[in-house]
Amino acid sequence: MLSEWFWWDRLWLPRPVMWADLQDSEGRVYARASHLYITLPVAVLLLGLRALYERLIAVPVAEALGVKDKIRMRASHNPILEKYYKTHSKNPTQADIKGVCKKLGWSERQVERWFRRRRNQDRPGLLKKFKEASWRFAFYLCSSFGGVLALYDKPWFYDLREVWAGFPKQSLLDSQYWYYIIEMSFYGSLLFSVAADVKRKVFTVFHSKTLKNLTDPKLLNVSVCIGCLVLLFFCFSKSAKMFNYAGWETTCNSIFVVFALVFMVTRLIIFPFWLIHCTWVYPLDQFEPFFGYYFFNVMLVVLLLLHMFWASLILRMVKKFLFGKVSFHCSSYKITNKAVCAF
Repeated sequence: MLSEWFWWDRLWLPRPVMWADLQDSEGRVYARASHLYITLPVAVLLLGLRALYERLIAVPVAEALGVKDKIRMRASHNPILEKYYKTHSKNPTQADIKGVCKKLGWSERQVERWFRRRRNQDRPGLLKKFKEASWRFAFYLCSSFGGVLALYDKPWFYDLREVWAGFPKQSLLDSQYWYYIIEMSFYGSLLFSVAADVKRKVFTVFHSKTLKNLTDPKLLNVSVCIGCLVLLFFCFSKSAKMFNYAGWETTCNSIFVVFALVFMVTRLIIFPFWLIHCTWVYPLDQFEPFFGYYFFNVMLVVLLLLHMFWASLILRMVKKFLFGKVSFHCSSYKITNKAVCAF
C-alpha cells in the first residue's frame, strides 16, 4: 500500500500521463533502475584506472612540481600506549595522561610527545594528497568536456524551452545514459576507496546527495547542463589543491580568484536565472502544476540558498584577504573544499 501511494501517478506525473504510458515502445527508451546495474563493474574498472594513473602520471607530475612527503618523527614502540591509542582515544585528556604516566613511569611531556608523534604517523602525506587531488582533477576535466560533447548538438543546449518538449515522454539518449553511468560509477569508486582515501568531513553528505541527484530520471536534460558546470567548477577546486601542495603560492591564489568568479557566475546567476527559471516557468506552458513540479523546484531553491550561504563565506574571505588579514595560500584550498559541498 505504501509503495502504491508513493508512486501514485498524480504525485510525479502531469495529467493525464500514467506510469503505464512510459513503457519502452516505438524506439523510445525510458530510464529504469535496471540501467544502473552496470555502475558496479564500471566503478571497479575506474579503481584500476586510478591505480595506473596515480603510479604512471600523478607521481611523475608530483616530482616535477617538487611535491615531497615531509620526514616525520615516529613514535617509539610501546604496546601499552599503542593499545590505548587504538581502543580508547587518540587525544587523551590530562587526567588520562596522568594515569598512563603512573603505569609507565614517564613524565607527562613524554606521553604527550608520544601521542603527538603517533597522530602525525596516521596523517596522510603530501604526496598521497596530491595523487588523490590529481586523479579527481583529471576525471572532472575529462567529464566536463565529455558533458559539453554530449550537449553541443542538442536543441535544449541553445533553447531551454526544448527541455520540456514532449515531457515526460522523452527517450533516454545514449549520451545521457553514459554520462550518468560514468559519473555514478566514479562516485561509487570513491565509496569503495573511502577507507584508504584522505578523510573528509563532507564526504558522506556530499556524495550521497550527488548520487541521489544523478538517479533522478525526470531532470535528465537539465541536470546534464548543471553537471557540466559543477564538474568544471571542481576542476578549479582540485587544481588549487594540487598547486597548494606543490607550494606554488601565486598560482594557487590566482586559481582561487578564478574559482570565486566562476562560483558567483554559475551559482548566483546561471543557476537561478537560467536553470531554475527553466524548471519553474517553462513547464507551465505544457501542463498544470503537480506535486513533483513543486517538490523538485523547492529542492532547487533550497540549493540556491546554500549557494548564497557559501558565496557569503567566500566574499568574507576575499574581504579579509584584501585587508591583509588572511593568506589565500593558507586558506583558499580549504574554503574551496567547503564550497563544493554547496552543490
